Amino acid sequence: MNIKGQDTGRKVVLDDAVYGIEPNDHAIYLDVKLFLANQRQGTAKAKERSEVSGSTRKLGRQKGGGGARRGDINSPVLVGGGRVFGPTPRDYSFKLNKKLRRLARKSALAYKAQENAIIVVEDFTFEAPKTKNFIEVINNLKVDGKKALFVLPGADKAVYLSARNIERVNVMAASALNTYKVLDADVLVLCEGAIDTVAANLNK
Repeated sequence: MNIKGQDTGRKVVLDDAVYGIEPNDHAIYLDVKLFLANQRQGTAKAKERSEVSGSTRKLGRQKGGGGARRGDINSPVLVGGGRVFGPTPRDYSFKLNKKLRRLARKSALAYKAQENAIIVVEDFTFEAPKTKNFIEVINNLKVDGKKALFVLPGADKAVYLSARNIERVNVMAASALNTYKVLDADVLVLCEGAIDTVAANLNK
């Protein structure tokens, strides 16, 4: 289709090695887990008893009090005391093999192909960023109200800025395509020039 929503009469054949495979759910799970883990800042921090500001004076006698030996006022059993095994800054990221990540992306695209949730449009760009122009494209392609992922052949600042303020719409270059974004979208809008780039990246 073109960006006016008209059928151009031309056909595009999607690569069976990418869009026609049997999806691997476990590969998808691992790749999505990797993506979400890499988004985490890992800066959560709680103070333990040695870090809490407070006196170290012994509160009561060792025996005979009828309760637990709680030492000083920083004890975790008291209100305002330290936290036991609280979160500390850490790195949540981990690594996956390239072959597994490629399999996950292929599986996500295969699911979209099975659901007939892929639209192929001719390559397009805008002279200047204009949200109104992008809304017209969405309406013409009848994807308004759906989560749409537009995959461009390369980075296009004018198109990206035009779509930035539109809810439920994402724009990314074919080289940056990832499993999470594909699965998160209701419909995948592939630009004609992006198809070869996606296939080349996933068939290495």
